[in-house]
Amino acid sequence: MSTDAQASRPTPQATLLVTRRLPAAVEARAAQGYDARLNPDDTPLGGADLVARAEGAQGILCAAGDRLNADTIAALPASVRIVATFSVGTDHIDLAAAKARGLVVTNTPDVLTDATADIALLLMLGAARRASEGERMIRAGAWTGWTPTQLLGTHLGGKRLGIVGMGRIGQAVARRARAFGMTIHYSNRKRLPAELEEGAVFHADPEAMLAVSDVLSLHFPATPETTHWLNAARIDRLPPGAIVVNTARGSVVEDAALIAALRSGRIAAAGLDVFENEPRLHPDYRGLDNAFLLPHLGSATVETRNAMGFKALDNLDAFFAGAEPPDRVV
Repeated sequence: MSTDAQASRPTPQATLLVTRRLPAAVEARAAQGYDARLNPDDTPLGGADLVARAEGAQGILCAAGDRLNADTIAALPASVRIVATFSVGTDHIDLAAAKARGLVVTNTPDVLTDATADIALLLMLGAARRASEGERMIRAGAWTGWTPTQLLGTHLGGKRLGIVGMGRIGQAVARRARAFGMTIHYSNRKRLPAELEEGAVFHADPEAMLAVSDVLSLHFPATPETTHWLNAARIDRLPPGAIVVNTARGSVVEDAALIAALRSGRIAAAGLDVFENEPRLHPDYRGLDNAFLLPHLGSATVETRNAMGFKALDNLDAFFAGAEPPDRVV
């Protein structure tokens, strides 16, 4: 065969397992560039099912709900060379096992900052102003009219917001909170340059920041070291009647401790978008009027989820073209 004829032959498409139903635009691009095995019913795949569906695939596009633990990774077909996750967090993937097996792992940073920061402010406002209680009252037909003391909440203006983890999302939350007249305190592994601090007060030790956090917002990754970081001892360091907001990962909060503090009134309210073992969240949260709960909506806009999917596909495209994926984690 001539060189020209060889050059004109199309490159064989890699087979890509897509573990969850993704936005239509993302699936369309995946189907165009790959032999894509989609999941139109959005059936969550256990480890054994995921391994079986990956037979003969060269790549996997997974999502945060997929548990790629060491056993699942070890059982993957030898054909699988890359796992691209439709998320920023990678705590659902055993990265050490992936590295040991020689798998490339990528994520989708930088595209969900604003959407997640918006949800953090929604949780902050909803918890402070008792929004879920009012909404339930209306739906139950229990509202009898305006009264001077009905559902009195907390005014955010002038309150001190403590941010643990001042990355892109933490900084975006700070910008929004300033518009409500809040004073910003933060703790981070490294102090930010002055132009990024924008007047925020830095605390090298997060323990020291807790005492000045009328509202505490969590924005750091889930790791073995951060599991149950917000525990009873740290809750006791917060000002009485503080508000807790979590859009990071559910595992960074010790549920029993927060639930006890919400019941006693030690913590006035909490706004939570993420939960340990979600969707099987601690059942006691449901009975707490002062817990404002959302079903992991942080990145849930059409624009953001499309951007996440396209970023995952950009990483896959680079890998199968022989280039370094721009968002390689392993």
